[in-house]
Amino acid sequence: MSRITSLLLATTLVAVASIPSLGLAAELKEVWRAEGLRQPESVLFDPERNVLYVSNVDGGPTDKDGKGYIAKLTPDGKVETAEWVTGLNAPKGLGLYGDRLYVADIDRLVVIDIGTGEISKVYEAPDAKFLNDIAVDKDGRVFVSDTLTDTIYALDGNTFGVWLNSGDLAAPNGLYADNDKLIVASWGKGEMMSAKPDHLRTVDLDTKEIANLGDGTPIGNLDGIAPDGAGDFLVTDWVAGALFRVQPSGKAERLLDLNQGTADLFYRSDEKLVMIPFMNDGVLVAYRLEP
Repeated sequence: MSRITSLLLATTLVAVASIPSLGLAAELKEVWRAEGLRQPESVLFDPERNVLYVSNVDGGPTDKDGKGYIAKLTPDGKVETAEWVTGLNAPKGLGLYGDRLYVADIDRLVVIDIGTGEISKVYEAPDAKFLNDIAVDKDGRVFVSDTLTDTIYALDGNTFGVWLNSGDLAAPNGLYADNDKLIVASWGKGEMMSAKPDHLRTVDLDTKEIANLGDGTPIGNLDGIAPDGAGDFLVTDWVAGALFRVQPSGKAERLLDLNQGTADLFYRSDEKLVMIPFMNDGVLVAYRLEP
């Protein structure tokens, strides 16, 4: 087992503390929680089908053990199908386009036919080490971060391969396609559990130019990213266990102090609900984000 796998797995096995319902900001209040998940890493809301998809690693984050799965939940956090799609390895980021659900699974991009709940296609990435988050742009291009190799892959049509490789990405994790740019939440350089805190970056989808979002002030070891519907971004810090709101200037406001393992969140602007998977605690928690 690699050192990175050992560190993350050891973290996952730490005794669980209770998750705070309230944190530093009074405008966030717990609305519901879904329990009984197994290392939930990413949550995605499907508005057309009115369901939530949750990826469950259920093992080491780089273990090719076939134990990973996707759960399907109702919008209020009740389990609809506990193991909707099985046979994955360590599924993490999720992306949705039409009737296809995309899953980042270590060194492959898995495509699921939502209508049948079956795997319809697998795109291999032999040089990938830690495919992590997914973003889909308006044209249906699928972007996938590889945190351990400073790489972003892309599926364009039926071709999947390296789109951008640069140390300036600083261990890219969370991705969001924002018109003509990718917004990248960087974990930070160094060993996974002791990496230097980092910040948000932008990548021009045409020129691939990388720039800091705002002044580049470090925020944390960033995992998930989601727009808040008002021009800012919500991001999680996996190591510290925190939720931030980040302005385009790069200024970050700490909204919640939580447990370590806060992963790839989703924000429903219509309900003002931010949903956060807690990998180490096996739960998905929804908080109301008030104005």
